[in-house]
Amino acid sequence: MNYYDLGSHVRRVTTSSSEAQLWFDRGLNWTFAFNHEEAVRCFETAAAADPDFAMADWGVAYALGPNYNKPWEFFDEKDLAGTVERTHAAAQRAHAKAAGATPVEQALVDALRARYPQERAPAVEECSVWNTAYADSMRAVHRLAPDDLDVATLYADALMNLTPWQLWDIRTGTPAPGARTTEARAVLEQALATEAGAHHPGLLHLYIHLMEMSPTPEAALSAGDRLRGLMPDAGHLQHMPSHLEVLCGDYRRVVSDNTTAIEADEKFHARAGAMNFYTLYRCHNLHFKIYGAMFLGRYRDAIDTVHRLEAAVPEELLRVESPPMADWVESFLAMRVHVLIRFGRWDDILALAMPADRRLYCVSTAMQHYARGVAFSATGRIEEAEAERRLFREAVARVPETRMLFNNTCADILAIAAAMLDGELEYRKGNHDAAFAALRRSIELDDGLPYDEPWGWMQPTRHAYGALLLEQGLVAEAEAVYRADLGLDDTLPRAQQHPANVWALHGFRECLVRLGKDGEAQIVAQQLKIATAVADVPIEASCCCRLETRCD
Repeated sequence: MNYYDLGSHVRRVTTSSSEAQLWFDRGLNWTFAFNHEEAVRCFETAAAADPDFAMADWGVAYALGPNYNKPWEFFDEKDLAGTVERTHAAAQRAHAKAAGATPVEQALVDALRARYPQERAPAVEECSVWNTAYADSMRAVHRLAPDDLDVATLYADALMNLTPWQLWDIRTGTPAPGARTTEARAVLEQALATEAGAHHPGLLHLYIHLMEMSPTPEAALSAGDRLRGLMPDAGHLQHMPSHLEVLCGDYRRVVSDNTTAIEADEKFHARAGAMNFYTLYRCHNLHFKIYGAMFLGRYRDAIDTVHRLEAAVPEELLRVESPPMADWVESFLAMRVHVLIRFGRWDDILALAMPADRRLYCVSTAMQHYARGVAFSATGRIEEAEAERRLFREAVARVPETRMLFNNTCADILAIAAAMLDGELEYRKGNHDAAFAALRRSIELDDGLPYDEPWGWMQPTRHAYGALLLEQGLVAEAEAVYRADLGLDDTLPRAQQHPANVWALHGFRECLVRLGKDGEAQIVAQQLKIATAVADVPIEASCCCRLETRCD
């Protein structure tokens, strides 16, 4: 059976074995594609083909260590101890074999020795010192080989891993304090400006991550275009352009790119199964497709992808204790209720069976109680909604602090659900002031989430607030809410805007018509016409919690 198609990128290294060279290239490409387990397997195969191959052991050490999506602080105690021991040993083996290697290879090996200086793990917070030492060592390697594109990739990676997902202050649009964002950007853009660098998978991947939370994510769109298809069977790289597209309102491309990524992931899953850390990345691609479909108003795409997401996470994987896979992936299983709420499928929500193991599926359980509370509120069953709110709060108390949805704690996400449920329930009880206060609180919490793509809360909280403001005839207030959500003023940072999404466009146009702003309404009507053309459900309000709709 043929190996995966990882494109054409190669790096000539010091080995007399063509088989070792082949497996090294595969391992290096998998590191660029963030499939680190498969990369380790490739590097180990290269080492077996050439026992004197220093760079094979370098690869093992590099791929086993922390990365942009799994920094040291995300390692549990057992995982940390095993990783520190293995990486240190591999770096030492590489050093022992490096006498015949090139000066750049020797420098890369020495840099990893700074990254893994001891064989016993210290307290996890102390490992950040190693990150700094490694980044400083990689600066020296880059100075030694300033035109080496792989070295530029590895150097930028080291800089970005000092502050992963915290490269920019999204509110000021400037590099985050303490982050070496400007340095990483200079390294990447210098390398990308070369003919070969413009098509280097590692450089393109990192540049997308660098720029996505910047005030100008569109500056990296061409990099995403060049990355697309460069490594056909690397699902994560096929998906990466969508990190930019979602910020630029190109939700159709978000769906299509993640569809391609999911197809590539299925090739990997067919061989490797689900019992691996890469299942997190498979879930991420499915999650992202759901997010894009929701902004398009495409129920069928969203719910079909939910089915695939649920199938991707076997319970056996959730029961793996180190790394604690339930903390990494269980929260993805709550996506069904996000979709059902987005599309107002109240009966479908109430028909869902609760998880049998509510401790293991704690986020799913809490979110289901939240969804039931919203559904009962929307259908006027107030006492039942209040009972679900009590059950929701009890379920939230059982969610451990370690449970995450990528960069966000589930505790932070569920706090938004709590405020949303309070708002929806108080609104249906006729307590409009209390309802709007709770919804404003949900917006504040939503805006305060750490940066992530997709955003931690799947349906923008402003969509519900705007819809209920309109239902109460508070048109000017609703207009401001939609204008901010669409990114048509300076209210929100770039990363929190949702350009051209069909839901906010609908609400915004209604506001403009009712306020007599006919010229602007005509412009928005053209955008809305295109947006509704690709939806597969009628778009009658920005949130299905609004029961009274009108067409102006």
